[in-house]
Amino acid sequence: MNKKLLIVLILIPALVLSLSAGCASAKSGGGTQKGELIAAEEPGLTYYLPEPDTDGDMSVESALENRRSVRNFLDKALSADQLSQILWAAYGITEPNRGLRTAPSAGALYPLEIYAVAGNVEGIESGAYKYIPDSHKIMMVAENDVRDQLSGAVFNQRMVSEAPAAIFYSAVFSRTTERYGDRGSHFVYIEVGHSAQNVYLQAEALGLGTCAIGTVTDDARQIMGLPSDEEPLYLMPIGYYE
Repeated sequence: MNKKLLIVLILIPALVLSLSAGCASAKSGGGTQKGELIAAEEPGLTYYLPEPDTDGDMSVESALENRRSVRNFLDKALSADQLSQILWAAYGITEPNRGLRTAPSAGALYPLEIYAVAGNVEGIESGAYKYIPDSHKIMMVAENDVRDQLSGAVFNQRMVSEAPAAIFYSAVFSRTTERYGDRGSHFVYIEVGHSAQNVYLQAEALGLGTCAIGTVTDDARQIMGLPSDEEPLYLMPIGYYE
């Protein structure tokens, strides 16, 4: 066989494999490279969030040592990357094949629903959004800035109005109680604690602060546009602080 023809036959498969690998890398965002915030209408305003990081600069030990509840926030916007990271820490998918998440759940039933309250987040229109872990996106459920209204739903705690964003928790108790009976309610309350601690530690790792608020009245149901089977549970304002 001609030597030049032999070389070409050897190089072509290698070139094809190289191009294929490059395409796969581009489709996946280049491994750990963060994606972009993408707005869409489907049917309401939806944002596909940037991919979260899984290798941060702060150790778990440092976050645990430094974590404190923060009740006074600066008038400074959060980035979409920061909101994305916090939502993922709260309840994001960590094992796609089985749908496992960042927080443990009794029977892997995941009764919690997570919402983002955006008042001053770069690139995101003010409003309340439901977090969809499977596709790491948020879908608008309430238009306009609802922070002042939510402050009233937690006995006028000013930090909710001041923080640029907040994480709101509700729960569908029947997802757990149908399997575990009355005991299932205890599991739901335990689970929201697991998730909230994740938010505390992630906020600390990002140089942000938060404070868990458990005195959420039923007024929050209308403000957030919750379905009838969801019970409001918890609110965590998040932002920069001095």
